[in-house]
Amino acid sequence: MDIRPNHTIYINNVNDKIKKEELKRSLYALLSQFGQILDIVALKTDRMRGQAFVIFKELSAATNALRQLQGFPFYNKPMRIQYAKTDSDIIAKMRGTYGDKEKKKEKKKKAQELAAGANKKPAGAINTEPPAPATVQVPDYPPNYILFLNNLPEETNEMMLSMLFNQFPGFKEVRLVPGKHDIAFVEFESDAQAGVAKDALQGFRITATCAMKITYAKK
Repeated sequence: MDIRPNHTIYINNVNDKIKKEELKRSLYALLSQFGQILDIVALKTDRMRGQAFVIFKELSAATNALRQLQGFPFYNKPMRIQYAKTDSDIIAKMRGTYGDKEKKKEKKKKAQELAAGANKKPAGAINTEPPAPATVQVPDYPPNYILFLNNLPEETNEMMLSMLFNQFPGFKEVRLVPGKHDIAFVEFESDAQAGVAKDALQGFRITATCAMKITYAKK
């Protein structure tokens, strides 16, 4: 790979029937496990269908995401991931500020802004404030292989939860509850495997305002 590692990864071969906002939420749910995301850029123009750019705060996070999710079945299509050619050029192009006549001028300007604003949150970025430490909760029920999730945001769907939990060994399925968007069940092959996922994702924020709560389900 002749493209230098950087904070931005380029993803293609994405199912182009997915709505832009759902795509961005799903990518955030899947990729934020690797580190803080500053922005996700996905446009539904004909030229950019099935593609997205994800900008991480840390280079190591971008690298881990690229390595671990290469070929990941995302909406039934294997993801193809590589480093973006450059951080600044990609953002400039996607936001329509990379005009042909001002190519050199805009490239220089964006590079300066990127350097100056490295420690600032870009406008329109996804809110990725680190979640508050999960409080230690005494399970309502003894450990078992089924987890009960609550405090889920309204836009949660089966695909988003499956992407979060299938990174853990023993994952079997997600079951949503008709008419109740804020709760769901996740089944694993064993009690121990369910416990690992429970501890790892306790307090995970699918959106900025909803910290997921996980307990063992009633058997």
